[in-house]
Amino acid sequence: MTRHVSRRETLAAVGLAAASAGCLGRARNIVGRDRPSQLTLEINAIPADADPNGIRIARHLAEHLGAVGVDARINTLELTALQRKVFVNHDFDVYVGQFGETKPFDPDALYALTHSRFVAEAGWQNPFGFTDLDVDELLTRQREATDGREEVVADLQRRLCDLQPFSVVAFPDAVTAVRDDRFEGWSSRYPLSLGGLLGLSAVAPDESPESDTGGDNATDSDDDALGEDLRRNETTDESATGVDIDLPDGTDDGDTDDGDTLTLVTTDGRITENWNPIAVEYRRHGTFSSMLYDKLAVADGETTIPWLAADWVWVDDETIEVELRDATWHDGEPVTAADVAFTYEFLRDTSLGETETAVPSPTFRGRSTVVEGTSVVDDATVRLAVGDANRAVGERALRVPILPEAIWRERTDVATIAGMELDTETTEAVVTNNRDPVGSGPLRFVEATAEESVVFERNPDHFLVRGAIDVGETDDGSTAPDAQSGSTDDLVDDLLDGIPKRYHGKPAFDRLVVRVAPSDVSAVQAIADGLADATVSNLGPDAVPRIGRSPDARLVSGRSASFSHVGYNTRRAPLSNPRFRGVLASLLDKALLAEEAFDGYATPATSPLAASPEWVPPDLEWRGDEDPVHPFIGEDGSFDADAAQTALRDAGYRFDEEGRLLAEDP
Repeated sequence: MTRHVSRRETLAAVGLAAASAGCLGRARNIVGRDRPSQLTLEINAIPADADPNGIRIARHLAEHLGAVGVDARINTLELTALQRKVFVNHDFDVYVGQFGETKPFDPDALYALTHSRFVAEAGWQNPFGFTDLDVDELLTRQREATDGREEVVADLQRRLCDLQPFSVVAFPDAVTAVRDDRFEGWSSRYPLSLGGLLGLSAVAPDESPESDTGGDNATDSDDDALGEDLRRNETTDESATGVDIDLPDGTDDGDTDDGDTLTLVTTDGRITENWNPIAVEYRRHGTFSSMLYDKLAVADGETTIPWLAADWVWVDDETIEVELRDATWHDGEPVTAADVAFTYEFLRDTSLGETETAVPSPTFRGRSTVVEGTSVVDDATVRLAVGDANRAVGERALRVPILPEAIWRERTDVATIAGMELDTETTEAVVTNNRDPVGSGPLRFVEATAEESVVFERNPDHFLVRGAIDVGETDDGSTAPDAQSGSTDDLVDDLLDGIPKRYHGKPAFDRLVVRVAPSDVSAVQAIADGLADATVSNLGPDAVPRIGRSPDARLVSGRSASFSHVGYNTRRAPLSNPRFRGVLASLLDKALLAEEAFDGYATPATSPLAASPEWVPPDLEWRGDEDPVHPFIGEDGSFDADAAQTALRDAGYRFDEEGRLLAEDP
């Protein structure tokens, strides 16, 4: 008789909390001389209070693995420990996570993620240990192609979707709670990005903001849809949330109208402990490190705009010459072309040649590998050699944080830190928490209390501020001398050439305070109570209805490129077998997960580039409720365990008399 796991049973399993299974050891799935035992797989995920969607995906997969005879155990770890386990030590079977990019990204991001040259490195670069010569060739071709790049990228996606080093589940919406009484202009898609925070404007005390507007980018139709979403998710739970959010130092409970301070609330306390822009286990989306450290260029919509770079030109097909703006580090020292050249050398090898093998930065590797060499022309000009990279890839390489050489050159020694469980040689640069960070960005660090709060302040010497002040008004309200001889707007445009006007003179706040809340429900309540202006952590479905019950809070939601996925350690059998991984991919009912686990705030997908549909070929587009490459194994909304076992047998795997999958290679 065919065994089915019903949709109702699956949904019940998705909602359960997972108990920690602990470390199972690396040898449990390796065939020994003894009689083969049942296959055991550990699924690593962060706890439900930190990521309810991730743990639901883990429970969903574990339920279906159990139905086909696999001993699937869920191991919950806080995010820093999980990322260290996966991205640094590569000590895992399966993990559930989200990709680090929030905005639609260039296909070259897949270079670091899947090229075999990065198998031994720590970081987001190929944590799966995936090796395929065809993929390597396609990755190189798309990087070099000028004409026909779309066809190469399409073939690359087909190959990756077929081999499944990781299984894309869905693209969740970025869900944020905000209020408009102190700051307005929240971006409707990326409110907590660099551009989103810099795009804010302070609300004057006598102004009454229209709470129905969706910021600069929202429309009436967006608001209608949002209202419908909130009504659909409304619940009758009126229980107290027990919010315990401390206010910034010197602020009384009744004083919440300080237009000079932007207060954010998060459930992720890592920003209160670590400010290292290249530490993979402490960075997620990089919003705050981007406010501390300028990049030569930043993404603005679908274009790349100059930032710390005043401009750049292609000297020839393999060389970019970059001219720097007049900028200073937070300690008052000037930013020079030597700092830029050092940064690219340092990202390639944080030991600067002091170790037997290079110790590259665990972040920004895909971009830094494009730059093959640098040469300093003068203090404000540097040339970057980018080899055969096409212009889109070459200009993407400009988007790395520029580091002060005087500080980071001292961090090249080999690190020996107890408890880190580092499997490979690494350097102080990779593991330092970067206390008292010195960047050149629009914000500078003030103080922090671990797991409670961190405070930043506006950098008065940043070019965004200085450029607007130098040619605008003086402190007494009179016109600055530089502006008296011509149009102020023209002079600002010249000084901040290439930077959109909405960023001139920003940020609109003097201080940024980030407070830590125990849960996303508590974070939303802090917004409703006027204790904070916006949430940082992506909100789970349980927190969304509370936004609709507050007249002063609203939801900002937009599709994120940070796709939820299941990653496989292809270094270990049987996960090393692409046919086995293909069956695992077919155990995921992506349509069900998007609808129920994410409560509809997600879009199921096959390709990791689905947030950029112009890159996805028609045969990989999601249609209806079925994955076009590895469709879910089931009928009428229920999982067909017998059919899944048949697929495993067809792939060469065996079961014992009790239906348990044996831990052996076919």
